Amino acid sequence: MSKPDDEVLGKAYDSRLVARLWEVTRPHQRLVLLSLVLFPLTAAVELLGPYLVKVAIDQHILVGDWSGLGGMALLFLLTLIALYLLRVGQAYVTQLTGQRVMHDLRRALFAHIQRLDAAFFDRNPVGRLMTRVLSDVEAINEMFTSGAVAIVGDVVTLTGVVVVLLLLNWKLALVTFALVPVLVIAAAYFRLRAREVYRLVRARLAVLNAFLQESLQGMTVIQLFARERQEAASFARLNGDLRAAQFRSTVYDASLYATVEVIGSAAVALLLWYGSGEVLANALTFGGLVAFIEYTSRFFLPIRDLGAKYSVMQAAMVSAERVFGLLDTAPAFTGGRRAAGPPAAADAAVEFRGVSFAYPGGDWVLRDCSFHIGARERVALVGPTGEGKTTIARLMMRAYEAAEGQVLVGGIDVREWDLQALRRYVGLIPQEPFLFAGTVRENLALGDDGAVADADLHRALARAQAARLVDDLPGGLAAVVRERGVNLSQGQRQLLAIARALIYNPRVLALDEATSSVDAESEALIRAAMVELLEDRASLIIAHRLSTIQSADRILVLHKGRMREAGRHAELVAAGGLYARLYEMQFGREPA
Repeated sequence: MSKPDDEVLGKAYDSRLVARLWEVTRPHQRLVLLSLVLFPLTAAVELLGPYLVKVAIDQHILVGDWSGLGGMALLFLLTLIALYLLRVGQAYVTQLTGQRVMHDLRRALFAHIQRLDAAFFDRNPVGRLMTRVLSDVEAINEMFTSGAVAIVGDVVTLTGVVVVLLLLNWKLALVTFALVPVLVIAAAYFRLRAREVYRLVRARLAVLNAFLQESLQGMTVIQLFARERQEAASFARLNGDLRAAQFRSTVYDASLYATVEVIGSAAVALLLWYGSGEVLANALTFGGLVAFIEYTSRFFLPIRDLGAKYSVMQAAMVSAERVFGLLDTAPAFTGGRRAAGPPAAADAAVEFRGVSFAYPGGDWVLRDCSFHIGARERVALVGPTGEGKTTIARLMMRAYEAAEGQVLVGGIDVREWDLQALRRYVGLIPQEPFLFAGTVRENLALGDDGAVADADLHRALARAQAARLVDDLPGGLAAVVRERGVNLSQGQRQLLAIARALIYNPRVLALDEATSSVDAESEALIRAAMVELLEDRASLIIAHRLSTIQSADRILVLHKGRMREAGRHAELVAAGGLYARLYEMQFGREPA
């Protein structure tokens, strides 16, 4: 059984992923080259410090040359200033590179996600996609600032330290290197233990995030059933599990840190013991011993931080795998080449020919479904819940694709349409109209990139029976709409959605339960607005309330995935079939 992707760790280095990351970084290769130039410069200046201390001790302090010591002190101060400036520049360049790569990746991810089909969003929760765009890209940024880039700098510094130690006294260098195998064994042990705990931390964090997202979305229900105490207890338990795992991770990190410190101290002790003999034998100067100890501390410092850098690289590789996996997810279907709409005199605005459709892993929703909607015809679609009415609207705009048969818009198969052109031609007002955080004006002009005159907005609002609604809002068109339009009622959101559709002005329009969940006053306004909205265009009205579609030109009755009846209201009632039974159930009386 495969593990959830939040638990998979993978390798700390994957050449395939690194190659792809380089492709993303290539536009910023000048910054990368500048970093590569700064690393050896920084390492050289850093290694110069202990050597200056050696010279100061051997050539000035021990011989009493105090005037010369002042010059060495000044040179040492200039070295520190240069090292400070180089480190600032190096940090700035690496941070800038990481931020630019992160910006490019997020932009590419968001653009790609917008091209994916509706079925993809059915399979992937919003929280997971947000993690890809935000957290996983941030982990890749950490690779530049604290992972791979820092490791490159450490390798350059370590190489320089090893060369200097061997040049100063190769025997003393071997004393230092004698402890490296012990250090490698300790680091490997703690790394493996930390890897297991790190996987546990990620798994428990994923569980906590999922619980938190669900609780926040369902807070109204939690409060309605007075479950605050139980939910708080569940959160405390999950939060405690995460804390315990993170504490174990901290123990291993601290143990590795302490182990390296102990081994480093042991190396210094050995140097003092062996180096003192070398000094007494005149094989090493006292200043050389001091410098050796300084270089040894610089030798163990990057090794001490290896655990943290390994974790950063591991997280970056896993995040890169997910990010590129998402970018490699191809849309289930792509648009055709036809960007222009059909002729204005097309006989059928919409036609289904033997269409069958099933959602992934589910039973057939539509079976050999056939019908047509004329160019200026108002057609109502009714049927029991779950019969595929909303699916038909989504197939019209190719949010999903028929498994069998053809869906034609304007006499053209939707697979031949350019998707953007098709969705400009076919509009949909869903049962739950979605308003974005922003202003009323921005929400109304959504389909025209904001390039709509205020006069046109007011005209659309008047036709949608929403002029008074907007006038009563503080600021009118500039009134603030909060996230998902929560500061507006369901009826108000629906009226604004109708006004938005009037501005967008598609040739074909589907309305999915436009009058559901609204009060009587709002329903009256929406009905009046729909008269204006449906004028001179083909429309498909999906409705449960049969009272709202009695004036439709034609009513289609969907049952078990097939069109069972078609006709006007009076004809269907008189026929005594499925529509008549639905009418009887809603109104509690025999059809007249």
